[in-house]
Amino acid sequence: MRTVSARGFVVLAAGVLAVTGCTAAGGGGDEDNGNGAAAGCAEPAGGGRVSIATGNTTGVYYILGGGMAQVITDNVEGTEATAEATNASAENIQLVCAGDSDIGFTLADTAADAVNGSAGFDEPLAIQALARIYTNYTQVFVRADAGITSIADFAGKAVSTGSPNSGTEVIALRLLEANDLTAGDIDQQRLALTETVQGMKDGSIDALVWSGGLPTGGITDLTTSLGPDVVPLPLTAELTFLQETYGEVYAEATVPADTYGLPEDVATIGVPNLLVVSDAMPEDQAYELTKAIFEHLDELAEVHPEALNISVDTATETDPVEVHPGAQRYFDEAG
Repeated sequence: MRTVSARGFVVLAAGVLAVTGCTAAGGGGDEDNGNGAAAGCAEPAGGGRVSIATGNTTGVYYILGGGMAQVITDNVEGTEATAEATNASAENIQLVCAGDSDIGFTLADTAADAVNGSAGFDEPLAIQALARIYTNYTQVFVRADAGITSIADFAGKAVSTGSPNSGTEVIALRLLEANDLTAGDIDQQRLALTETVQGMKDGSIDALVWSGGLPTGGITDLTTSLGPDVVPLPLTAELTFLQETYGEVYAEATVPADTYGLPEDVATIGVPNLLVVSDAMPEDQAYELTKAIFEHLDELAEVHPEALNISVDTATETDPVEVHPGAQRYFDEAG
């Protein structure tokens, strides 16, 4: 993982974790006893350093995570925070549960899979939420010359489904499932957004699926560079399938036309984002981190406008992920 500190220095960090259950080394929750109880996650390393697992460098997670690192560094005494570039949701959960990162950005559907021990997670993981934050928008773009008018047309096409173990990959595969397709029916490209955009530009990729905030820098680059040679696909038929199969975490959403200079608004699917931590994070630390973030949303909005959509009013709507007691204490005080 590449990391950027709150002071802007870039370094390299090791390790990509597979999406399997975490070992509860020093964890605060119960061990998995074979009856479905979540295994406790590892305790954060501490020592005054806080690492925030984000996502691709052109995505909102990374940009906003950098802003959060700055406000935490500036407002939590004795703490220096860093934002790490990762493959996003599923990997972030693994990093948090293993104690390698302190805070992780994740899509709510992936977090639900983690606490339930379903989909790509071998067992339930005892992550908890600092907060629900803004909503991710499922953004599907295709080359105009690819002959694609719906997800069903992805068969046989080169399609980027996002980075391995990312929330984008989760929803991309579910969109295929909604159209009776599997990853084996497409020429699947498991690429980060930067590589995906380049592939769309040079014609080696026909279509992409991306889950991110608005606007996402990589998508802005794509639509600005290709103009009418790249078009969005609306997602309407897939929503009912996703809700019936995976739950109400999926909701109707719209990408406004002016987000990327599109001819018209695009109907799509929205998924909330969460900030998650280990269940073994000390209560006072979770309290201070949550307080720093929510009392400096105006500063975060200067980093990325999605921070304007983060609110105390919806922060505890994280089911089925429990809110960390320290974060809950802050929200109770904030009213």
